[in-house]
Amino acid sequence: MALTGTRSRAPYDPPVEAIDGSNGFDADSAVEPLGDGAYRGTITPAWFAPPGPNGGFIAAVVLRAIRAEVGDPQRVPRSLTLHYLRPPAAGEVRVEVTVERSGRTATTCSARLFQDDRLLTIALCVLGTGWVGAVDWSAPMPEAPPPEEVEEMSLPGGRPVIFDHLETRAVFGPAPFSDGDEAVTGGWLRTRRPAQMSHELLCLYADAWWPAPFGVVDRVVAAPTLDLTIHFRGQPDPDDSLCLVRFRSLASAEGTFDEEGEVWSRDGRLLVQSRQLALLRDLPG
Repeated sequence: MALTGTRSRAPYDPPVEAIDGSNGFDADSAVEPLGDGAYRGTITPAWFAPPGPNGGFIAAVVLRAIRAEVGDPQRVPRSLTLHYLRPPAAGEVRVEVTVERSGRTATTCSARLFQDDRLLTIALCVLGTGWVGAVDWSAPMPEAPPPEEVEEMSLPGGRPVIFDHLETRAVFGPAPFSDGDEAVTGGWLRTRRPAQMSHELLCLYADAWWPAPFGVVDRVVAAPTLDLTIHFRGQPDPDDSLCLVRFRSLASAEGTFDEEGEVWSRDGRLLVQSRQLALLRDLPG
């Protein structure tokens, strides 16, 4: 059962004025150098989903700090893995980046995100130049109607605030909390306020959609991420931030579930593969 919405099918034409609580994804996820590999960032309430900020938004802030420390635009992100120790609160954070090794074609970095001297997130990232492989191939993009033919979601009241800042046009899987028959979800996705397509925005897209298991449960549950790995497979087009995303879960056991994700460009290029382990638990009574 596909999830449908009730908003207009008119072409995307976001408002010019700022949306309350956000200056746009690019500004909200920006970092400022402090010296000695440290960077200041801000966790903005606009990108929250209970029980804290979205894991993809945290990943974007960390990645901005890593790329700034490497300082080489020819070395683009290839792999980013994050372990979320505890959720940050809204406010200032500090990201400390260490270049562990920089070779002829690849650079490996570690990063740690702190808030009030508490370690919240640990990350490892590999960045590299273009490599020539023995062979290139990719599975085709999943079949989906054009975004102009899919109604924008109109999510019910009480939704996580992050969805106030995203345009979602659902294509795959059951509606959330509908006791459906498959743990699959996804559709067309972009920020409601224009943002430049970037590796950082792809981090957000890798975790911004509601989790795949939501379609097979019959009540509202929480799904905080424990770890997230993002593999960057294709280079994004800076001028087109609309993507098709699809997420699937194979199993939920002992309070955790897996989720595999794909992010595709509008023209059918695979941009990201992701995998995460997350908790699946009832909300506090």
